[in-house]
Amino acid sequence: MNLISHVIQRKLKLRPPHTRDLVVQRDLRVPMRDGVELLADRMAPRTQSENLPVALLRSPYGRSGLIAHGMARPLAERGYQVVVQSTRGGFGSGGTFDPMRQEREDGLATLDWLVKQPWAGDAIVLFGMSYLGFVQWAVADQLPPQVKAMIPVVTESALTLEFLRADGMSLETPFAWGAMVGTQQRPLALLRSLWQAKKTARALWTLPLGQSDIAAIGERSDYIQDILAHDASSSRWAGLDHSHRVADTTVPVSSIGGWFDIFLPGQLRDFRILQDAGRPARLTVGPWAHTEFTSAPVEEALDFGLAHCRGEQPPARPPVRLYVMGEEAWRDFESWPPSGYEPKRFHLHASGLLAGEPAAESEPDRYRYDPADPTPAVGGVRMVKDNSRVDNTALEARADVLTYTTPVLDADVEVIGEVSAEIWFQSSLAHADVFVRLCDVDPAGRSWNICDGLVSLTEADQLSRATVRLWPTAYRFKRGHRIRVQVSSGAFPRYARNSGTGQPRATATTLLAADQTVHHDPAHPSAITLPVRA
Repeated sequence: MNLISHVIQRKLKLRPPHTRDLVVQRDLRVPMRDGVELLADRMAPRTQSENLPVALLRSPYGRSGLIAHGMARPLAERGYQVVVQSTRGGFGSGGTFDPMRQEREDGLATLDWLVKQPWAGDAIVLFGMSYLGFVQWAVADQLPPQVKAMIPVVTESALTLEFLRADGMSLETPFAWGAMVGTQQRPLALLRSLWQAKKTARALWTLPLGQSDIAAIGERSDYIQDILAHDASSSRWAGLDHSHRVADTTVPVSSIGGWFDIFLPGQLRDFRILQDAGRPARLTVGPWAHTEFTSAPVEEALDFGLAHCRGEQPPARPPVRLYVMGEEAWRDFESWPPSGYEPKRFHLHASGLLAGEPAAESEPDRYRYDPADPTPAVGGVRMVKDNSRVDNTALEARADVLTYTTPVLDADVEVIGEVSAEIWFQSSLAHADVFVRLCDVDPAGRSWNICDGLVSLTEADQLSRATVRLWPTAYRFKRGHRIRVQVSSGAFPRYARNSGTGQPRATATTLLAADQTVHHDPAHPSAITLPVRA
């Protein structure tokens, strides 16, 4: 175990531990209010195992592996005792795993149990990433006084619902997650994970999609069936949205996100709710994807969490710390979005020009989208950390991708905040998607994606303005570079491909190609709006 400790310390460049000699109590039984018992492990220094602050991690992924060695152990070696609990229905815990539905009741019952333990002391920090952060928000408005801080990492209070928007389903992430949790307890699951990931990726091509869970994991998955059949507004998801609890959070919150994280928009929304409510909160956003393994969460648990456990203030810093890509530097701000950045429209013109002034009269641009050969997802906001910012040259060479590019910049252009686009669009079919991506073209002509977004239209055969919300960003376009906007009709499998038929996603078997038109004339001023430093 000490070898693993040294490896983690070196990889994350962590400060030296207080001790590597830990004791682990396994399979502690935690009673829930309905009589079900959940299992938890407690990890603490051997020579001072009681009354240290407790870091609580509630996980659907088990209590070993990366959870134990990458998240729990570094904290237990540096000032915490750590309790890692398996959520309901997994890894020995009783009950049935029904993703995200039982985390409020189970979380509150777990806290009731924890504060009564003789070793627990009087200080608790809620800690963890992704699902382990969502469970924090599920109880955030009803915390016992022993909880001193929350550290939710790459997560948000409504978790799945952004993926299931009726006007733009993000297919790949919830489907792959459903396949992962559906197979993670099978024999040799870790060794088979690469093979399973490839099988899951192939399954996304299945028609009808309602059979894709069989193709991916060999059996029906209630969760996958639900995400295919029910959009975010469905009553099936009642109780999963905890965003109404955020304003009533009474403990300090330090939220850590990534510019390429799947949950970033919701995480920034949660932070703004906290700030608007006058709650003590701070935000850190780095150049990271969802699965990126960095030191930031552990360091924040040590600097922010332990300080609050001791009744102290953490090291002073402004509330918002952002990594500005392009500049490749950390910068501090007072709020999100930061002040001093004004919306500026960059207009689409004929011949692929992107410019600050509106376009003159011009013919629209056209392309053909075929869901049988869908425009692929290249880089961007996906689970795989090494696939965030990539060269888009090959993607932009496709006939189903339009590009609009500024002349070479004669000065830096700094963009920090929310990004949106208005595209005047018409399709030969009523059902079509509009995908917009912002890119940085370097002096060598390579195009690097920054942020993007998609909207699904249901009356696309009528010329109308499609409003696309892109991911937020912090980026500096350097002098000598160019700003580029892509327009297409998909990014598969990140987003579900639009069949063009309007048939339900789970049962559609017919794929129709569509002729798409993008207008950019004085009456139809297509543009992207960037928050530019004034």
